[in-house]
Amino acid sequence: MPDPPAQFPSFPRLLGSYGGDTAGPLVIGIGGMHGNEPAGVFALQDVLHNLHDRRPAFRGTLLALTGNRAALARGCRYIDEDFNRLWVAERLQEARERHAELTSEEREQRELLTAIEAALAQRQGPAVFLDLHTTSAEGQPFVVIGDSLPNRRFASGLQAPVILGLEEQLEGTLLNYLSEQGHVVIGFEGGQHASPDAVQNHIAAIWSVLTTAGCLRPQDAPEKTPPEQPVCPVVEIRYHHLIQAGDDFVMEPGFTNFQPVRRGQLLAHDRHGQIRAQESGQILMPLYQGQGADGFFLVRTVRWFWLRLAVWLRYLRLERLLPLLPGVRRHPDQATTLIVEPHIARWFVMEIFHLLGFRKKRHRAGKLLVSRRWHEPGAFEDGESNP
Repeated sequence: MPDPPAQFPSFPRLLGSYGGDTAGPLVIGIGGMHGNEPAGVFALQDVLHNLHDRRPAFRGTLLALTGNRAALARGCRYIDEDFNRLWVAERLQEARERHAELTSEEREQRELLTAIEAALAQRQGPAVFLDLHTTSAEGQPFVVIGDSLPNRRFASGLQAPVILGLEEQLEGTLLNYLSEQGHVVIGFEGGQHASPDAVQNHIAAIWSVLTTAGCLRPQDAPEKTPPEQPVCPVVEIRYHHLIQAGDDFVMEPGFTNFQPVRRGQLLAHDRHGQIRAQESGQILMPLYQGQGADGFFLVRTVRWFWLRLAVWLRYLRLERLLPLLPGVRRHPDQATTLIVEPHIARWFVMEIFHLLGFRKKRHRAGKLLVSRRWHEPGAFEDGESNP
């Protein structure tokens, strides 16, 4: 299915800001990382207008930025390459040093990163990022986080399912890059691209993050914040169907986010034939647009016992014992990274590392690298700190 032909206004990089008169958190909202996802931009504009109209008491600063402006102007996901896959340290450094032959997305990245770094340099408190997205499939909103306790705290206020493990599947996302800098980062998927509900869902998410951060008193947020709901599920990524160039991938019609699927169920076709579910679970982000390399994900609910156990294990700082295990040692240059010898530590499944906040980073020379999120001291800490 091709991307919708709709085009959107030429949004400025800086949509606006509010606050800054008193010390407090810096909340940076970013909308339109993909050009066919304008709902986050519209939501940020709505919240800024509301704040400037009512002038409530406010600690810290809200800064609203636009992502891929060129793609937004054309109404397509991206121009040359996916803007939300470029945020790798090596790629950033190379783009900084190169002054010619930049892709459209590299130019956008340079401008957005300059705006982010300028704001971080002037802040008077911890930073929180809210990365606003939508999906090509219908379905309820959901939250994507790196699995740290401060991130969990913010996610719990959004009253939506929480996705763990996406950072193990996708390289170069803005969420991963900012998390590795020690900031709280929340990815929020507000619904289907063209749904009017997506804008309202984003608006509610922004108010929730502002109150959780302590920028606003809850009573000063408008009644667009979501009502209290039963505890929302936490799910983990179990399978990622990556599309290769020339695959001619076509999703079977009618799938929605979190729709249950059974093992062996037909999900899609490509030039190799039928694509069936590897296991039973729920489908997430089935691809119904022309651009994109992620066909779909399969997820499974995490039992609350394991979530609570993970909290207590991290409070006790048991991750300090991992290098004592055979086949596990600390990375010589990265304090939050462990090097695992799979042929020695084959009894230590990834679930153990997940419980202690480590996620698979990459394989290198036959070794597995796993990393743990850290946050600045005092940055909404709830048991975790800068190592």
